[in-house]
Amino acid sequence: MTDEEIRSAAAADVSVVKAVIDAAFHPYIARIGLVPAPMEADHAANVAAGHVFVTGEPVTGLVVVEEREDHLYLDIIAVHPDAHGTGIGRRLLHFVDARARALGLPEIRLLTNALMWENQKIYPRYGYEVVERRVDGPYDRIHYRKRLV
Repeated sequence: MTDEEIRSAAAADVSVVKAVIDAAFHPYIARIGLVPAPMEADHAANVAAGHVFVTGEPVTGLVVVEEREDHLYLDIIAVHPDAHGTGIGRRLLHFVDARARALGLPEIRLLTNALMWENQKIYPRYGYEVVERRVDGPYDRIHYRKRLV
């Protein structure tokens, strides 16, 4: 696999999926005062369900997506901090667009913690619009969508 390819994660990738997610989200623990939800996800179950797609050799970025009835849910996007600024995030977001279109879904939805303000600058540049801000348990979240039609 080249650094540009994106492939479905395999069972052997679970530990690196966890490592990339942990590295990407660890800096937010102090800012938001708790462990970000992606760090607590069941990575093995997500990989087994075919929801995880990875890129890089070794893996430096990934997305976790789930097909829903009327949209593709982008659950997690993570790029290892050592690979920030290399275009991996952009490639992954374009992959998610292509995946949704291939599945015939009219939009993509995602959410981010309100204290992860970097994301609030990134997502609108890729066509995402804020739908709502809502507190879910201990998390203050901003919900986004991107319409593909």
